[in-house]
Amino acid sequence: MILSLAACNSSDENSAKEVALPPSKHSDTFNHSVQVAMQNYYHLTEAFVNWDSVSLTSVASELTISLNNLALSELKGDSSVFASYIVAAHTDLNAIRNNDLSIATKRLALNALTDHLYGFLKTAQYDRQKLYLQKCPMAFNDEEPGVWLSEADSIRNPYLGLHHPRYGKGMLECGEIKDVVNFTGVK
Repeated sequence: MILSLAACNSSDENSAKEVALPPSKHSDTFNHSVQVAMQNYYHLTEAFVNWDSVSLTSVASELTISLNNLALSELKGDSSVFASYIVAAHTDLNAIRNNDLSIATKRLALNALTDHLYGFLKTAQYDRQKLYLQKCPMAFNDEEPGVWLSEADSIRNPYLGLHHPRYGKGMLECGEIKDVVNFTGVK
């Protein structure tokens, strides 16, 4: 029995260890506020994956609140640039929350929202997490691309999702990584 416990302990030692991130150039308050906003964004993209138009309104509202709570005051540089990304993101979220719009129109707003959040994260040089900008080449009318952010390098396409009228769930993994936002200092 002691040998089996020792074997279990040694396998724990050999398991993948998390790589410590170097100190952030941002405060814990800023990093936490971005983390909360991004978690809400991921919930939003997952609602699109599931074609859950009921959840879109509430999740978009949560993301709106978390964007309002971003600790932007500490960012160095032209604060109007950072604010412009967030103001534009609010416009996109208003469209997603609009119950009179189709899910296809809301997906257009998701694409614009992603562009705005991506621009914000790159400009702010967010350094607490590696993020993947992913692209579906046929998000709109099977011809035009759409983008989204993910915390994983695996694809879960919010444009074609699980219940597409033509493809069903067959295109859930359709897409590619377009860019990696990585200011973490870790490869």
